[in-house]
Amino acid sequence: MSPDDYCADKVRASGSSFAASFRFLDPRRRQAMNALYAFCREVDDVVDECHEAVVARAKLDRWRSELAALEDGHPSHPVTQALAESRRYYSLPYEQLGEIIDGMQMDLEQDRYADFAQLQLYCHCAAGVVGLLSAEIFGYSDRHTLKYAHTLGLAFQLTNIIRDVGEDAHRGRIYLPQDELARFAVSESDLLACRDTPAFQALFRFQADRAREHYARAFAQLPAADRKAQRAGLMMAAVYRELLDKIALDGYRVLERRITIPPARKLWLAFKTWLSV
Repeated sequence: MSPDDYCADKVRASGSSFAASFRFLDPRRRQAMNALYAFCREVDDVVDECHEAVVARAKLDRWRSELAALEDGHPSHPVTQALAESRRYYSLPYEQLGEIIDGMQMDLEQDRYADFAQLQLYCHCAAGVVGLLSAEIFGYSDRHTLKYAHTLGLAFQLTNIIRDVGEDAHRGRIYLPQDELARFAVSESDLLACRDTPAFQALFRFQADRAREHYARAFAQLPAADRKAQRAGLMMAAVYRELLDKIALDGYRVLERRITIPPARKLWLAFKTWLSV
């Protein structure tokens, strides 16, 4: 199996909401996005699938070594080999790829966040940096587009936090800021016991409103000259915003079940956005 095939299989197996937008990219950009997504998936799986923190840290250290090998021109893993090919055409800084690993490292060392300022650092590493790297692949002419890409990445991560709150809590991780839990009188035991209370509803309306504010800010930051170049990101946003709306319409019952968008609907939203940009 070639490195490109390995990464494409990773994308297909993930069922990611992002995958639908990749289909509309030209082959070179699609290969690069598959490689970037596969890298994110590999390091994220280290944290989610390793039950021993010591083992997870060792695996993340191996990925850091693999990034060093990528920088030196001798990567050995299929994902970094695919990234090496992508870096022939796009600016994918070693340091930013390393920040993604930093975000995964935070999951091993921190499972609570005192306030939104602390959470923002995690969101930057886990998703904001991915937005910046994606913007490099999609292309841009105005550097203000990087502000849009970073803010959009944060919006995606805030949406993920809402969607996955129940699963994350059972893994021992709570990404909702502690001061906001206190403000809305929602306890950690409420989350673990799946107590759907009026206070919980109010807390999650607040979280969803903040995510929507980030989407609105991102769209306002995108220069008109780069809308077509960046439309793959706008396609992703269409899917994620519908996911957020669906969660709200379902009454924020994210503690009980994982709310998703059917694959055919994702593809339709992506196609509709592609035509409208």
